[in-house]
Amino acid sequence: MTASNNPIINFLKTASNIEEREVKAVLSSFLFVVVLMSAYYILRPVRDAMASDWTDAEVSWLWTLNFFISTAVVAVYGIAVSRFRFRLLVPAMYGIFAASFVIFYVLGSASTDRTLIDKAFYVWVSVFSLFHISVFWSFMSDLFNKEQAGRLFSIIAAGASVGGLIGPSIPSFFSASLGTDNLMLIASVMLLIPIPIIFYLQSLKSTDLHNADLELTPPSEPIGGNPFAGFKMFFSNPYLLAIGLFIFLYTGISSFVYFELKNLLSELSRAERTAVWAQMDLVVNILSIATGLFATSRIVGRFGMPVTIALVPVMICIGLLILAVSPFLGAVVALQVIRRAGNYAVTRPAREMLFTRVDRETRFKAKPVIDIVAYRGGDMLMAWLFTGLTQGLGLGLAAVAVVGAGIAALWSLVGIYLGRWFERDDTENQDAAKTTVSMGHKNSTV
Repeated sequence: MTASNNPIINFLKTASNIEEREVKAVLSSFLFVVVLMSAYYILRPVRDAMASDWTDAEVSWLWTLNFFISTAVVAVYGIAVSRFRFRLLVPAMYGIFAASFVIFYVLGSASTDRTLIDKAFYVWVSVFSLFHISVFWSFMSDLFNKEQAGRLFSIIAAGASVGGLIGPSIPSFFSASLGTDNLMLIASVMLLIPIPIIFYLQSLKSTDLHNADLELTPPSEPIGGNPFAGFKMFFSNPYLLAIGLFIFLYTGISSFVYFELKNLLSELSRAERTAVWAQMDLVVNILSIATGLFATSRIVGRFGMPVTIALVPVMICIGLLILAVSPFLGAVVALQVIRRAGNYAVTRPAREMLFTRVDRETRFKAKPVIDIVAYRGGDMLMAWLFTGLTQGLGLGLAAVAVVGAGIAALWSLVGIYLGRWFERDDTENQDAAKTTVSMGHKNSTV
């Protein structure tokens, strides 16, 4: 069958202007993230159902602990980035997480009092929830160049939403019959599937994508340098700081909506809560797939990155103002669906395109600091802010929504700044890019 008669290739060309030589890499990346996110979405409703058994203060303490554990994990990952052969780095990360959930299964099955294990599982899944996708997108930004990312990242990101449909369907319909412990085992097995896909994509980088010359470090060698250079890169580079601030503000909105939903669902049983969270995931990911396949790349092409990356923050700001006027459960659920679907389909792929402008060491050392440490730091601070507003000051949903709208407005402005930086031509960005690269090499000698 020729390319012109291949319905899959024709569909992909319609959706994202894909070139024929890129099809294998895009489909493999799509499958990679489908399996990865399916595993996560099996675990996510199990984790979220546990939270309704605990007070806002207890969850805030868990989020605080999560921040410090996430920071430690990123530091250990920095050591692995410096010492591991690059070719084995990403596969090893997913193998370690797969083994960790087997351990939780064994501990849960052998324990009579599961409170401590449940809280440990809650924190570890929260670490995994950011780490697994941060490593994936670091790998993608290392695989594709800037021009390819603008055309292809949205369709790859749609794979995350497909995984978001497959994954939650299992706990949504079978959580009572399978039991939460068996869900951990299913997710563990699924995390091993991407490993051969990773090796295949590494070979396609040079044979099909023609991007082997993007980096000087060969995959058979470690990236090297200072294991903790990512922290210094982040705090010393304005561009990376702006990305971190963008994520920090996103967590503010996420935390506010999450806590309200947690409280509103507290009267349901754990199995019922698991089903509700999973069903919301299904709706979110249906919307994400449609938007990611047919709209995002066109939005980038027609309106540019400033509009694309600020679009969802503006919509959330408007939604929170509406919520302040009409505070009820349906509005919170709708806002959560719009926020998450918009993030998966539009904001996340646009944000990941930003990292095609930096070098490999920055992607694999500084990016996890931004994606995980800055994110969890935002979680921690915003969780305590929410607790202070509700339990300390006694504010209701409407007043909290006004505070959230202010955060969303600032989030929009940061997005516009980042989009404008990305759209500068290579000549204008040369000095800034050199600053990032030289900072990485300077830190490598520390």
